[in-house]
Amino acid sequence: MPNSPRRANRRLRWPATALLLLLCAWCATAVAAPRIGVATMQPGEVFFERFGHNAIVVDDPAAGPPISYNFGFFDPDEPDFVARFVRGDMRYRLAALPLADDLAYYRDVGRGVSIQWLDLDEAAATSLAARLADNARPENAHYAYDYFTDNCSTRVRDALDATLGGALRRQMQGRSQGNTFRSEAVRLARPAPWMALGFDLGLGPAADRPNALWEDAFVPMRLASALRDMRHADGRPLVASEEALLPHRIGAEPEPRAVAWLPWLVAGLVLAALAWSQRKRPAVVAWAAIATWLACALLGGLMLYLWLGTAHRFAWANHNLILFNPLCLLLVPGAWRIARGGDGGTVFRVLLAGIGVLVLLSPFLLWMPLQSQRNGHWIALMLPLQLALAAVLWRQRRTGA
Repeated sequence: MPNSPRRANRRLRWPATALLLLLCAWCATAVAAPRIGVATMQPGEVFFERFGHNAIVVDDPAAGPPISYNFGFFDPDEPDFVARFVRGDMRYRLAALPLADDLAYYRDVGRGVSIQWLDLDEAAATSLAARLADNARPENAHYAYDYFTDNCSTRVRDALDATLGGALRRQMQGRSQGNTFRSEAVRLARPAPWMALGFDLGLGPAADRPNALWEDAFVPMRLASALRDMRHADGRPLVASEEALLPHRIGAEPEPRAVAWLPWLVAGLVLAALAWSQRKRPAVVAWAAIATWLACALLGGLMLYLWLGTAHRFAWANHNLILFNPLCLLLVPGAWRIARGGDGGTVFRVLLAGIGVLVLLSPFLLWMPLQSQRNGHWIALMLPLQLALAAVLWRQRRTGA
């Protein structure tokens, strides 16, 4: 018996319905996969904004406006914030907020923002979005901040690397531009000279090891630059596209430059020559020595505290302690006696000789194969001055002046 038209229509409807359901399922999957981007904010004018910033952006139209996952939040109103900051025990947290809200501040202060949209497969993008959302929960959001090794930018780097199965680290670890933590910190702090000098004086030899691109990524702009060269296993670029979200309306990021040690040497020699020119007036030199040694004791005491009393490990074992020796404080009473027309005394001269010998040894530490520190410019400044002060005040006793 031949099929009725109604039965034939039913048979045709079932395959069509199944195809429609499959198409709907595919469309739902495609819509559900979020788009992942890395937003990079240019340096600002406030001291803690000098180093730029970044965040991971998750754009999931099915979930609402794009979300910025920002690892740079801290609360200065915490009762122990200042004490923890001094000790190097800082607590930062990840915050999830609408990208438009995150951009509002940068727009107001004139900081440029760009975004790199990443070419991630659906599973990787979905997994990263889920992990970020879980990480942003209040019980998971806080982390122990370290300026060089665990900051807002390294957290972005590490989240991407985990999503890519370690491919990011493998490509970045074996390449270097010769930057160090010191050179990058001083470069980015340069618009605030007091800040740049503080970093340069206070960082120890651990900050002078050449970094791979992986370590350079503690600077958000360096991470953005490295991402442009990253490739998937099949050769596809990791960055699918890049666009500017906000123009940069303030000072540009400082360019790298080598330390010009010659001006430091000239300054040191001029100060030493001035001290030596007053050798027949030891009281004048003694007053200059008191000011110099008090400054050395203050700065050296701070460096010693950073080494022995805090978790700021990149400030440990600072070779500048030899040049700005806290023991200079013990020279002040003898210099005071000379300034008042008396004799410095035997203890003063022994200490003066000991500190002078240590200062003379400081250039040799530059050639140490391990734990070398790039402080040649500080040596060029302080060695002539310290030796000239010691020579004049020691000579005063020998001549009986």
